[in-house]
Amino acid sequence: MAHNRLLCTSVLIAAAALVASAWGAGSSSSHKVYTWKDEQGVTHYGDQIPPEYAAQAHGVINNQGIEVEHTDAQKTPEQLAAEDQRKLDAEQRANYDRNLLTTYGSVQEIERLRDQRLSLLTDQIKLKEQFLETLNVKLNKLKATSSHYKPYSSDPKAPPMIDQVAEDLVRVGSDIHTQEENLRQKRAEQANMTQQFEGDIARFKELKGIH
Repeated sequence: MAHNRLLCTSVLIAAAALVASAWGAGSSSSHKVYTWKDEQGVTHYGDQIPPEYAAQAHGVINNQGIEVEHTDAQKTPEQLAAEDQRKLDAEQRANYDRNLLTTYGSVQEIERLRDQRLSLLTDQIKLKEQFLETLNVKLNKLKATSSHYKPYSSDPKAPPMIDQVAEDLVRVGSDIHTQEENLRQKRAEQANMTQQFEGDIARFKELKGIH
């Protein structure tokens, strides 16, 4: 411990000597003594900053060793981009909160709107499910019909597939695929809407201090 105290005292004495020397080197009131740290965290003093440290944080000290000016380290493009993103996120959160408070007067208003919109989506999903069921019934009938024709029939004397039946099979199959995709999208929209309203209600309660 005594050795460490002696070492720290020696460093401070040396730093003070450097500062005094730097200030004694010129009598102009505009003379500046800069301070900066190297990669190991060691503080340096001088009348100018080495080019390799120019982009790092540095300061200017007076003749009493007190920092009177400070310049932060230059930020990398990645740091600047992250800072801009944080500002954008903060602005979007502020806008979101402001819209919540100006749009709704109570939790009940949010819940009523949620129920109305979810009810509409539920009705749309039911209609698509019914239509999809109708298409599947139609497809099964077409498959039954096509089983009497080549190449689906096992009868070697079966006639070739009628063009209209083949076209209907393709068309109905395509319609089923389209309706299944639409149904998936509507269900995803329903789940997202539920989650969004849950978030709105939770945030509104937080902003209003409702427990």
